[in-house]
Amino acid sequence: MEKTEIEILKDKLFNKKENGWNFTKNKEDIFNYADGYINFMNASKTEREIIKSSKKIAESNGFKDIKEYDSLKAGDKIYYINREKSMYLAVIGKEDIEKGINIIGAHGDSPRLDLKPNPIYEDGEFAYFKTHYYGGIKKYQWTTIPLSIHGVIVKANGEKIEINIGEDENDPIFTITDLLPHLAQDQMEKKLKNGIDGEDLNLLIGSIPYEKDIPEAVKLNILNILNKKYGITEVDFLSSEIELVPAIKCRSMGFDESMVAGYGQDDKVCVYTELTALVDMKEIPNRTAVCIISDKEEIGSMGNTGMESHVFDTFMSEILNKLGVNRPNLLDKVFCNSKMLSADVDAGLDPIYANVSEKNNAAHLGRGIGLNKYTGSRGKSGASDANAEFVAEVRNIFEKNDIRYQISELGRVDVGGGGTIAYILANKGIDVIDCGVPVLSMHSPYEVTSKFDIYETYRGYKAFWNE
Repeated sequence: MEKTEIEILKDKLFNKKENGWNFTKNKEDIFNYADGYINFMNASKTEREIIKSSKKIAESNGFKDIKEYDSLKAGDKIYYINREKSMYLAVIGKEDIEKGINIIGAHGDSPRLDLKPNPIYEDGEFAYFKTHYYGGIKKYQWTTIPLSIHGVIVKANGEKIEINIGEDENDPIFTITDLLPHLAQDQMEKKLKNGIDGEDLNLLIGSIPYEKDIPEAVKLNILNILNKKYGITEVDFLSSEIELVPAIKCRSMGFDESMVAGYGQDDKVCVYTELTALVDMKEIPNRTAVCIISDKEEIGSMGNTGMESHVFDTFMSEILNKLGVNRPNLLDKVFCNSKMLSADVDAGLDPIYANVSEKNNAAHLGRGIGLNKYTGSRGKSGASDANAEFVAEVRNIFEKNDIRYQISELGRVDVGGGGTIAYILANKGIDVIDCGVPVLSMHSPYEVTSKFDIYETYRGYKAFWNE
């Protein structure tokens, strides 16, 4: 059936916003790629585990620690790991590095519960761990779900003990209890955000006493179990980093298996897509390709593993040193000539809660990689706001490579907002735009993404580096 003149005009002038599944010819590739992503997620629930998995992928694809190189040349593949919680990788390009580099940067940390420094106590013949939540969570979502314990305990003598309990089917799991509805009348009168207090997010860890008729007998029994298994005492928790995450597998979702459900997809989905895009590059890039896996983004990017630290600058300076080109102010010039995709997720439009979004400027699952020209809140507070010229460059890359993309905002103007690491790199003079996968139920224990969007994001990152 021939199109009318008006339909032809609309095709020419309108910005078509269409479901990408209607046009894809490589569904098998999308599903295969998602399988690899799901496996990665199930092995990588914390930032330390993300770095361990990423190092394994990098080294299996020819990347080496930058410390192993005395000098660098085009085609060299390098990485640097910062305190086991952040990582920088690069493929040295053919062009003079002073002309700039192409950066993609994601973060490996996700909202969770951390143990307090003095976590273990007994009350009512139950043993508990006290927690302190990390990042922006809805506290009520973290009760009555299976939780696993991950992290490290470092003794005073420097011995490091890795903990991972609750992921294996033969492991016990843990949970945080809540009131039964029959007795929760006062609780249910509270505002949702106050229904569960932070100090009540206490993990139930045991109930058998060591012996009868002794004080804190259940706590003693738990410490005895931990001492026998790990050789630790209560004081060793003072130098530990123990995290509680959902003991729920990342899985394909839906009768059509078109989606992925899993904990920590903000922002591990962007870590996986940027990392695989980097290691899958077949040719030496023109511009040096740099991949960032940062930490602490969920709490402001502070600390020496967060993006606010100068460790990334040190990594880049070391590249300049080993290329034999470093001189005063060169790093500043490199940054001012560089371009970056801030690889962070976007809020996907949820039809059930559509009133918090402005539909014409919302990201939709299944429509491809999401671009945010700016994040911030209300009057663009805290946003880096990408320049139109750079947005056009990114559009051109995606359109040339037939990559489905959408440009959106994070909710209605006065509803809320959010931030990423974009402004930190923009402060160095780099052209930056946020660019990642739309997500449903962001910051919850079980987030949802589209396999189509994940694959388009991988393709988009690859195209950016190959430009």
